[in-house]
Amino acid sequence: MRPDRRRISRVAARWMILGEWRAHPTRVLVAAVAIAVGVALGFAVHLVNASAVGEFDRAVAALNGDADLQVQATSDRGFDEGLYPRLARVGGVQAASPVIRLAAAADRQTLVLLGLDVLRAASVTPALATPPGDGPFDDRAAWLSPAMLGTREIGAVIDLTAAGRTASFTIAGVLPGVTDDQRLAVVDIAAAQWRFGQLGRLQRVDLKLRADANADEVRAAVQAMLPADAELVTARTEARRSDSLSRAYRVNLEMLALVALLTGAFLIYSAQSLSVARRRAQFALLRVLGAEPRALVAQVVVEGLAVGLVGAIAGLALGLGLAGAALRILGGDLGGGYFAGGRTALVFAPGAALTFLALGLLAALIGSVLPAREAALAEPAVALKNAGDAIDPNVAPRLWPALLLLALGGLATQAPAVAGLPVLGYVAIALVLAGGVAAMPWIARVLLSPLSSRTFSLVALDLAVKRLWGAPSQAAVALCGIVASTSLMIAMAVMVASFRGSVDEWLIQILPADIYLRVDEAGAGLPPESQARLAQVPGVTDITFAGSVALRLAADKPPVILAARPIDPADPAAALPLIGAGQSAPTGATPVWVSEPAAWLYGYKPGDRIALPLPGQAARTPVVVAGVWRDYARQHGAIAMAASDYTRLTGDRLRSEAAIRLAPGSNAQAVTAALRAALPAGLAGRVTFAQARDLRALALSIFDRSFLVTYLLEAIAVMVGLTGVAATLSAQTLARTKEFGMLRHIGVSTRQIIGMLAAEGALLGLIGGAAGLLLGLAMSQVLIHVVNPQSFHWTMQTKIPLPLFAGVAAALVAASAGAAVLAGRRAVSTNALLAVREDW
Repeated sequence: MRPDRRRISRVAARWMILGEWRAHPTRVLVAAVAIAVGVALGFAVHLVNASAVGEFDRAVAALNGDADLQVQATSDRGFDEGLYPRLARVGGVQAASPVIRLAAAADRQTLVLLGLDVLRAASVTPALATPPGDGPFDDRAAWLSPAMLGTREIGAVIDLTAAGRTASFTIAGVLPGVTDDQRLAVVDIAAAQWRFGQLGRLQRVDLKLRADANADEVRAAVQAMLPADAELVTARTEARRSDSLSRAYRVNLEMLALVALLTGAFLIYSAQSLSVARRRAQFALLRVLGAEPRALVAQVVVEGLAVGLVGAIAGLALGLGLAGAALRILGGDLGGGYFAGGRTALVFAPGAALTFLALGLLAALIGSVLPAREAALAEPAVALKNAGDAIDPNVAPRLWPALLLLALGGLATQAPAVAGLPVLGYVAIALVLAGGVAAMPWIARVLLSPLSSRTFSLVALDLAVKRLWGAPSQAAVALCGIVASTSLMIAMAVMVASFRGSVDEWLIQILPADIYLRVDEAGAGLPPESQARLAQVPGVTDITFAGSVALRLAADKPPVILAARPIDPADPAAALPLIGAGQSAPTGATPVWVSEPAAWLYGYKPGDRIALPLPGQAARTPVVVAGVWRDYARQHGAIAMAASDYTRLTGDRLRSEAAIRLAPGSNAQAVTAALRAALPAGLAGRVTFAQARDLRALALSIFDRSFLVTYLLEAIAVMVGLTGVAATLSAQTLARTKEFGMLRHIGVSTRQIIGMLAAEGALLGLIGGAAGLLLGLAMSQVLIHVVNPQSFHWTMQTKIPLPLFAGVAAALVAASAGAAVLAGRRAVSTNALLAVREDW
């Protein structure tokens, strides 16, 4: 008997699957497209990020050479060159190569300028060494990377500007072993020190170890002799540092890209639930004929997996094309600004392709499990008589599963970041979403109960309310897609609006002056005499100067910015947007104020005593954290110090920025021209002036570019969700042909049935939209207060985009009602007698 039952199950599965797909190809196509879009977006974002990071790592490796160890300066000012011979004498070190490394510019192109001892570099970092010959020993010779050479000719003269000085060099050749997009110039180290004011200073020493050396012992010996302004860097710490530059941005983009895939899982669930409900009598008949329950489960799951497989394969092909287009249009940073300045070649990742293929199948599996379980557990005798809702309308839907999921989601929000990433924050979003969707039958019943006890004079509305209240599971299936797509879209929209609004308010707070000046060259600045001349320009009522220097506080993290500003320790809030209460520094101690990202990354809090590797100091300088301030400009942290304290500790009086207030009635353009005329002759061409409103507009445009991909992902998720909602409602309407035939028999007109469907669609859109808005607001708080701080270390205030909410609600109601009406016209066109005939 058992072989016959298995044969019946196999034959029935083939018959029902193929028959269902032939009868309702649109619904299957929409579900497959949803999976394809989700896989394509996630795979494309991953490929772009992986290609960009790989290109960036290759550029860093080319710039650093292939040294075994490196000693790097903790600031751009470098360290005393006397450290170099001491490092060369460490036991286990075979050779050491001193390096000058400066940020430079040539013909408005930025580049990295390296000063090398070519003989030393040939044995330690041969990839950076220039070819043999007389060129490297000529203090006017420069070797360029292919990207810097461009249309220039060998033997031509190039002017290089670095550290506030400009020097002319003759192009001696092209650097071997450098990536095509790396903008790099190499000159003799003595020429770099002499011509760019770096005498007695180095920025780096590359070390090559003996083959028999104990690397751990050498690292310990080197570490023991390092001064405060130098740090030991290994290949591992350098990789972690470069990875941390964009890791949070990359991971968050990939998570957002999977939003469409998650929506696709709900659409699979909607399609499979509707298919199971419509074929409930067929499943029951197969059970009576001997088909095994597990065979029915396998059939529904196989249906979903087949749709998922087709969608996932199509998504991989589409994602590959999207990645290539994104690299050409947006670049490797996808608008984020992390890898600007070079072309990125697309690199296919087989492992990632298999991962996203598995994710597509997993989404289809998740969407098919519950409908499959329902098909297997249905009682044959009951299902044969009931082709409608599977739930008795007199039985209240269960709420406890939804409450359990929401509670688990709430607990997940309290968990810390995992490896610096908000892993459990995204788990919390998934749990909250699942809980909200699970609560929809109960919510629909509660909202419709007051209406179900009333009799409406409008027949169409009365029928719609009674039908939705009496068929809660079918209403829940339709609401599932609405709530999923709406809540995810609202959550992202609120997060982006909150971030943008907070940045706008912050810009207004930190840009109170009329004109801002900035020296566009690393290491360059205005000396005190130039500052005094600028203060005397007519029309200037007040001018304050500031400067900054990059400090490396940890070998495996990007540098933080030390900002020297005119801060009054008695009233720091006048200069900084402080967060919370600060703490006065003890008498004699130097106060500093750390930015919010620095507080997150390094665990700083008011009252902490920390030590900073200030330029020119033999030992780290102790300071006291006096407060935390909001800074959206520097994701990797900043530390503010009073300019007077900075000058006292470092002796540096150069300032690279100025905030200028104008006298009432002054002409900003005329004052700007006068300020430019007062600049030193060699610096005038490298200084930028901007008005506050222009800086705010520029900052917001950069923000919008950074979130361009987020906007696109959000729009695609909305389109997929609305399409799925329309397909689900259409399929549900077409499956109710027999019901419409019965209504026609008892005297309900075609127009009234169409009106009933429009009312049903509008009610579902309204209920689902309201639930999606509320659920999306809850999920946005997870994004704002958990995911964003754990990813980017910024906090913000919630901003509600009310016009968007109104537009989404109107679109949902219109789309739901329109889809139901369009499908209803086809369903009610069938002859009433044929519609109610039982035909097996």
